Amino acid sequence: MITSVIKLAAEATKNPLIPEPYDMFWSSVVFVILLAFFWFAILPNFKKNLDARADAIEGRLAAAEQAQAEAAAKTANIEAEQAEARAEAAQIREAARAEGAAILAELKELAASEAARLTATAKAQIEAERQSALVSLRTEVGALAIDLASSVVGASLQNDKIAAGVVDQFLADLEAGDKAGKK
Repeated sequence: MITSVIKLAAEATKNPLIPEPYDMFWSSVVFVILLAFFWFAILPNFKKNLDARADAIEGRLAAAEQAQAEAAAKTANIEAEQAEARAEAAQIREAARAEGAAILAELKELAASEAARLTATAKAQIEAERQSALVSLRTEVGALAIDLASSVVGASLQNDKIAAGVVDQFLADLEAGDKAGKK
């Protein structure tokens, strides 16, 4: 059928769009040669370059994933170290607080004992001064009592034994009157 169409076409007027058979043959030969050249020479190099690029990209991706994994591991290590450092700092702060509280308690205890010692010393000093004042007062009251008694009685009380007895009696009467007035 194609041949009949070609014959009819040839017999009729020549169609400028349909090439001559020898042109089609030589075009087919050149096409096959170029196809073989591209198929066996160009295409393998092209595939090799594409494979090399794919391998390079995969290698870079693997290296990037490895670097990312290493970075994640380092980040985890750093975070663990930071957590450990925070825990250690918290322990140090707690130890310092406890030590501060112990020192404060010790200082309070030392201050209380010092205050007690000072209080005891002050009480002893006050008692000594009171005793000294009592002795001094007794002496002065005794001298006044002897003078008063001498002028009232009209007798001289220069004898120490008699004077001491009178003074003691006078002071005892004063103390008895003082105790009776307080009751």
